[in-house]
This record gives sequence, C-alpha cells and structure tokens, in this order.
Amino acid sequence: MTDQPIRKSMNKPEAAGRMVQWAVELSQFDIEYLPRTAIKAQALADFIAEFTLNDDDNCEDAAERWTIQTDGSSAQKRGGVGIVITTPDGEKLRYGVRLKFPATNNEAEYEGILTGLRLGKAIGAKNLVVQSDSKLVVAQIKEEYEAKEERMQKYLKIAKHLAREFDKLEFM
Repeated sequence: MTDQPIRKSMNKPEAAGRMVQWAVELSQFDIEYLPRTAIKAQALADFIAEFTLNDDDNCEDAAERWTIQTDGSSAQKRGGVGIVITTPDGEKLRYGVRLKFPATNNEAEYEGILTGLRLGKAIGAKNLVVQSDSKLVVAQIKEEYEAKEERMQKYLKIAKHLAREFDKLEFM
C-alpha cells in the first residue's frame, strides 16, 4: 500500500519503464493497487494503549488490578468508542462501539468511560484503573472541574453511580 498517487510514479519515463517490466513479471500474481487509508484515531489510541507502560506495577494490589483504556471519537453523523481492557494476567481484550447518535468529543469520551465501567462491572473487576486521553472528562469525574452543561452533568452522574460498583477505582 502507498500514500503516493500512482500518477506521480508514471510521470518519470525511467520509472514508468521499470514499472511496466514489473507489471509484466507480476501479472501472474493478480496484484491490485490500493491507496493507503488514513490512520484513524482509534488505531492511534490502540497503539498508545498497547505500548503504554504502567508505573504502578510495584503496588501490592497490582496483581488484582484491571486496567481499562478508553478513547472516544466524534464525527458529523456518528462517532465511536474504543476500549482496551487489560486483565491482571496481562491479557488484552479489545472492544469497539459505534455511537448511533451525534455526539461531541467530550460526550464520546464519556461514552467510552461509561462503557468501560459497565464492562468492568460485567467481568467482575473490583480493583480498576481507568485511563482516558480526555483531561476534561477525567477532571470532572475526579471533581477537579465542574460539569456546567446539562448533558455533561448527566454523564457525570451516571459515571459516579457506576463508580460505586468497585472497591477501588482510579481515573487517569
């Protein structure tokens, strides 16, 4: 796959000649040209979640700690949420949720956290670390910032309600 248009390669005579020779040689393999697709926000979030080191591993509760990493993304008509759950054994479970309603970025981030908390509850996790890239949403949940908009207040209320289901819960 390439992010360069094929037209650019064909403008140089020497490159075009070599490409024709290769096309003849490779024609028996049924190879198609596909343009490279854009890297989506979820792919980037998955990459960061997979390669982020956790400094809290020396804690006595680390053996029982579940980690949930969330990311929400909004679009004009619909958005999506990505969740990566890391079990105490280090196994990674990945979930993707498509939002079927228009949402702002902050609403999509809240949806990610709420979905992560619901999944954590469903799998029986009691010691949970929730990581999100939205500083605003995390600060609202930690009560460092005030949720002023009515929809944000509703999301915050649901998050607080779900937070009561866990023995130990940390937001980062």
